[in-house]
Amino acid sequence: MITALFLAGSWLSEFFAAFVEKFSERFSHKDIGAEISEAILQVKMYFTVGDYKVLITDAVIVTWIAAIAMLIVLSLLIGKPSKDMKLTRGQAIVVSLTELVINTGMSFGMNRKQAEEVTPMILTFGLVITACNSISYFHLPPPAKNIAFPVGCAITAIIYVIVMTFKFVGPKGFWTTLTTPIVVMLPFKLLDYVVKPLSLALRLFGNVFAAFIFMEFLSISIPIILPGIAGLWFDITDGLIQAVVFSYLTMSYIGENVEAVHEYNEGAGEREMLKKEKKAKKAKKLAA
Repeated sequence: MITALFLAGSWLSEFFAAFVEKFSERFSHKDIGAEISEAILQVKMYFTVGDYKVLITDAVIVTWIAAIAMLIVLSLLIGKPSKDMKLTRGQAIVVSLTELVINTGMSFGMNRKQAEEVTPMILTFGLVITACNSISYFHLPPPAKNIAFPVGCAITAIIYVIVMTFKFVGPKGFWTTLTTPIVVMLPFKLLDYVVKPLSLALRLFGNVFAAFIFMEFLSISIPIILPGIAGLWFDITDGLIQAVVFSYLTMSYIGENVEAVHEYNEGAGEREMLKKEKKAKKAKKLAA
């Protein structure tokens, strides 16, 4: 018994000595710049497929992890339909979120059918970007710190905007969005399709990258408690805000095009009436 107590006491003393040493190391002098630089670097792996090398970065892997995690969360929220057709709390949350996106789309000038059609893609943007941004709270590098991720999202978004505009208003309507109010605006409207994705990408990259650097600095310089509290804002809340802004702007671009065509068509009717009135006045003058 005495031997067992002696061994236990010896083990505990060694454990606490090691714990104190590791704990003190967390606050010891470090080259913060070097550690942050190391954290920024991308983890790269190459897979050989025949004569080609395929590059896989940490952004790709973490994106898949985040997307799978989000799918699991959604499946848990949706669950199975109840026999009495009553919505569970999770289902009510998903339905409310869907209705919010639909109503937002309608506020941009789309009708309900159009808003319902774009809602799945807009929600996909929002949920995937939210998951990818928030995953840094669990000490995984957010994909958006790699510029390729926000650029890829932005290019996908602007292509989707163009495709849905063609679908909702047709080629003639799309041409109208480029030449309204005057044809001289065409080069500037085309340039807009370069500026918009650039703006989306840089906004997402800048905010996530800055938050990542700040959280790395906190984790290195003040590793206890504060990083976890700050991470609730910089990793989760800020990540959610960036996802909402990205999705909101993508939907607004589609709505702007649809609304511009509607306004042009309404104005065309008024212009036609004015032409008829002018012709009628000319006819009266000639008759006089």
